[in-house]
Amino acid sequence: MRFLAVTLIVHRPDPVTGVLKPTHDRFREVLDNAVLAEELGFDGFGVGERHERPFLSSAPTVVLSHIAALTRRIRLFTAVTTLSLLDPVRAYEDYATLDHLSEGRLDLIIGKGNGTAQRELFQVTPEDQWDRNAESHDVLRRIWRQDRITADTRFRPPLKDAEVWPRPYQRPLRVWHGSATSKESVDLAARHGDPLFSANVTHPIEPYAELIDHYRERWAHHGHDPAKLTVGAGTAGLLVARTSQEAVEAYRPVFEADLAFQKESGLPVVFETVEDFVERSSALIGSPQQIVDKVHRYHERFGHSVLHVHADAGGLPESVHRDSLERFQSEVAPALRHALPDPPFPWEPVHPVP
Repeated sequence: MRFLAVTLIVHRPDPVTGVLKPTHDRFREVLDNAVLAEELGFDGFGVGERHERPFLSSAPTVVLSHIAALTRRIRLFTAVTTLSLLDPVRAYEDYATLDHLSEGRLDLIIGKGNGTAQRELFQVTPEDQWDRNAESHDVLRRIWRQDRITADTRFRPPLKDAEVWPRPYQRPLRVWHGSATSKESVDLAARHGDPLFSANVTHPIEPYAELIDHYRERWAHHGHDPAKLTVGAGTAGLLVARTSQEAVEAYRPVFEADLAFQKESGLPVVFETVEDFVERSSALIGSPQQIVDKVHRYHERFGHSVLHVHADAGGLPESVHRDSLERFQSEVAPALRHALPDPPFPWEPVHPVP
């Protein structure tokens, strides 16, 4: 199994202290967390893309390019690239450049994106966002594979025998499809034989498991090799401590502050207590052995070979968060790497085709 540390670069007051970091400091924190993730032995670092409050992740290519310059080994992920909002030609140019600068360490996780404000900012409607996502994926996919492209597009000017530069470093780039609650992303991933990354954050396991089951069904329907089917999954929180009691009590202030924020914002509340959150959500909060056991339970239902955890402290004291990441890598990850399979493709940087 492989492990990613992921940030959406949320920028709101600390849920426990109420302190809002300056924007510059928040970006520096992301860079420091990426370097730490590589030092601790994580396999990937992901940066989200959102174009609305309270996120600072509107330019993931810029952030990932800086991270590429600070690191040497760790793979770089988008989480997710919101293709329904983007011109796929411009997106290709940015990401092909980043892939060269990182020497082939880039993976894309694509999706339509969430949020009314960012949809309105780009004049995308709920009725056309899935069509935009599918069209942009098709164009991006073809540009990565073809030296010239002709496409009669609906949502950007048509392309006629067009060349797009720079030509790729990785041929092709690996593209995952981010899936939260709808079948459209799952269907698109299965149709093209691409890996699927389940959000697996907001709800208990079952709705995500049902979408992964659907992915497997559609994968088989399209005739793809079952040995190449690949699933990744997110987690709702992380705190690895010596005992479960220590972990729950340390996480309790973060959970209660987040719960208050959800209620004040009118967001649906799924877990009313931290104990319920630890038990029924995908959060990895507990002793190392409890977390190993929980990942195994999810693996039995998902069959996933990639797992992401939170790169940010998210309200935990920085020292507690760092200790948790260190304990995860020293006591949890080795057991899971030994017992659970890796993805069925090379993880190391792919050398360019001459």
